[in-house]
Amino acid sequence: MFKHLLLAVDGSDLSESAFRKAIALARETGAQITAVRVCPNYHVLTYHVEMLEDTRETYVKQAWDDATRYLRGLADEAGAAGVKCDTTYAVNDHPYDAIIKAAEEKGCDLIVMASHGRRGVQGLLIGSETLKVLTHSKIPVLVYR
Repeated sequence: MFKHLLLAVDGSDLSESAFRKAIALARETGAQITAVRVCPNYHVLTYHVEMLEDTRETYVKQAWDDATRYLRGLADEAGAAGVKCDTTYAVNDHPYDAIIKAAEEKGCDLIVMASHGRRGVQGLLIGSETLKVLTHSKIPVLVYR
């Protein structure tokens, strides 16, 4: 059975729901978890509104502070459920790549993540990070919809 789950989280309701399901799975199997949050690099030309309003330094510090606060809350929630939880934060324009690398570096044997189910033009333009993880990972992936 799986001993170390990597949970990819992005702050969305669906992601947090998948996180809670993964906590239950980890508790039942005696596994530990690592929660990973991936944020994009700062770009002057971007569609992320928060980057347009900030300088590089302000954006980087704010992203780090937000991710740290968010991950600490998830770790506390997992701990309250009796599940050991580590956290990690990555900056990468390709979240799927950072998720896979984190799973490999942490020695995880299962990646758990949500799928937002984007289809049509939105799916083509934005792409599916879940699909990219499924395509490129050698580690099994559990998708929560």
